[in-house]
Amino acid sequence: MRTIELILSPREAFDDDLFQDALYRKASIPRNENVYIQPVKRSIDARGRNVIVRIQCELLGPREQSTVEPRPIEYRDVKKAPEVIVVGSGPAGLFAALRLIELGHRPIVLERGKDVQSRRRDLAAINKDQTVNPESNYCFGEGGAGTYSDGKLYTRSKKRGDIRKILEVMVAHGARPDILFDAHPHIGTNKLPVLVAALRDTIIRFGGEVHFNTRVDDFIIEGSELRGVVTNNNERIQGGAVILATGHSARDIFELLHRHNILIEAKPFALGLRVEHHQKDIDKIQYHTQGDRDPWLPASSYALVHQASVNGRDRGVFSFCMCPGGFIVPSATQNGEVVVNGMSPSRRDSLYANSGIVVTVDADDFAKYSGGGPLAGLRFQSAIEQKACEVAGNTQQAPAQRLVDFVNGRTSASLPDTSYQPGVVSADMKSVLPKEIHNALRQGFRNFGTRMQGYLSNEALVLGVESRTSSPVKIPRDKDSLEHPALGGLFPCGEGAGFAGGIVSAAMDGERCAEAVVRKLGGR
Repeated sequence: MRTIELILSPREAFDDDLFQDALYRKASIPRNENVYIQPVKRSIDARGRNVIVRIQCELLGPREQSTVEPRPIEYRDVKKAPEVIVVGSGPAGLFAALRLIELGHRPIVLERGKDVQSRRRDLAAINKDQTVNPESNYCFGEGGAGTYSDGKLYTRSKKRGDIRKILEVMVAHGARPDILFDAHPHIGTNKLPVLVAALRDTIIRFGGEVHFNTRVDDFIIEGSELRGVVTNNNERIQGGAVILATGHSARDIFELLHRHNILIEAKPFALGLRVEHHQKDIDKIQYHTQGDRDPWLPASSYALVHQASVNGRDRGVFSFCMCPGGFIVPSATQNGEVVVNGMSPSRRDSLYANSGIVVTVDADDFAKYSGGGPLAGLRFQSAIEQKACEVAGNTQQAPAQRLVDFVNGRTSASLPDTSYQPGVVSADMKSVLPKEIHNALRQGFRNFGTRMQGYLSNEALVLGVESRTSSPVKIPRDKDSLEHPALGGLFPCGEGAGFAGGIVSAAMDGERCAEAVVRKLGGR
């Protein structure tokens, strides 16, 4: 096996019909030789005036090729196997269920929301009627918040699990094979519903169960062990263990844990706004173009970070969930609050680019809020979302300002067009955000404008609030057993428990929790 790097033009790199031929031509290897070129990493290099694409490849012989091809996934029939309850069908819950099947246990997946197809109608109601179904929205429902997102698959959590395997499972269920080697792979919100439904079908085909419209309202606790759950239908479901993978917005689950005096902790998160530019303006900055970008290049993205100083205290300001060629969507989980998030289709062909720009928030900001305690951060987060709703008129319209107006402290006389379908209302975001967060964001935007000429533009829009960056609550677990330290049988999992931050890291954590459950129950 030998590793080489090839440089391709954007068309050679992203035209499916040309890609493989271009690899062999640039490597000067005839395709009829006994050498296989395996792309390992594809990344865009826009540092020079001419944008190129770098491809890291491995040259393999016939025997070596067989060792790097996607591994077959071996599931078994678990209809009569020991049962494990999985609460939530986001990436953590789905991959926990699949791993349980691999290990010979039967997952019973409980999802408070609807299946992915039925969920679409409730999303449409948010955008058109500005009515939020608290059980079925952009956060709740099959696939969780990840289904209606950009489908980013990049993670820094490389030591937490087998990233390659997670991606291979996705490819086996309909994702494009190039996610296996793109430097920043993504699937796209238009492709994710089909993928999620395919994962569910596999769970059911091999003997697992998936129940929609089934919310967990209580726990069945005997002594210091969690034996099962009680649903909104008053059904008591018991199993050998409970994997709790409810995501970062299931506030009622945090309340339930607190009500039972089950140990939970407040944790830092990040809070801010979402900024939206025209995609062509970001392309001009990133690709150094005067007109339209090369049609073979994807919509450009950016990653920015700044250390602001507010009242003598350092605060990190950073871009979060940048969505090139995407849309801003309403992500509230109940009426009376406004929350924004971003998503992109697979082609990333919207006219707009958007990104969360957020500021770190820690215990010093909310420790005493609403009486303090482990839910103080959640209450703090919720109050800001409610304030955003109030300022914008108590619908799903979002308060907004032009970017330069925000930085200069002016309420905008008019607002530019936006991809946010419920609409925007001109407001001074100072009336929504805590003073320290507001000041840190203003500093951050000024800094970003010096690093990306043209970024700080009054044709760009900021709207808010971007508040569901991560869970404001952590559900602790033992670092080895992954079980809750005080309640046996409870396995906190994924983003909602504070152990993941994105689709892939949540999926890996789901697998780890499934493996931990099987160890507890005496399986292999």
